[in-house]
Amino acid sequence: MGDKAMAGFQVWHVWCDQDGISHQTKRWIDSFTQTIFLDGLPSIWRYQPAAIPHTVLMLTLIPGQDYEWHENPCPQWIVPLQGRWYVETMDGVRVEMGPGEISFGADQNCRPVDGRRGHRSGAVGSEPAVIMLIQVDTDPFSEIVLT
Repeated sequence: MGDKAMAGFQVWHVWCDQDGISHQTKRWIDSFTQTIFLDGLPSIWRYQPAAIPHTVLMLTLIPGQDYEWHENPCPQWIVPLQGRWYVETMDGVRVEMGPGEISFGADQNCRPVDGRRGHRSGAVGSEPAVIMLIQVDTDPFSEIVLT
């Protein structure tokens, strides 16, 4: 993989606008650098998020259970490990994800609108969805101007 264009990926970003409404937008992460990860092995492309994780959790979302409107407790990477899950934001966008797709939840400080605040989520289908949360202190996309 010698082409830097191949060293990147997209994630869903759940965020709150200046009016307190949550949205989801695809963001491209491409700030990889080529490095030797282990001596004696060929170089690889590496992305190191600036925020250091402070908590790692694994949750199982139960089929048929909707986890009603709530905000992410803190900025967090959400990595589906098994099954499929969905996230619906206040703007009406619903995204379904499974293994290989990543979301970053940063919808803190939304304002309540018609009983909705932040997002809602749940398992998709009849199988549980296992997700890993990697909680951090800052949103890596906060420098992007959101409109």
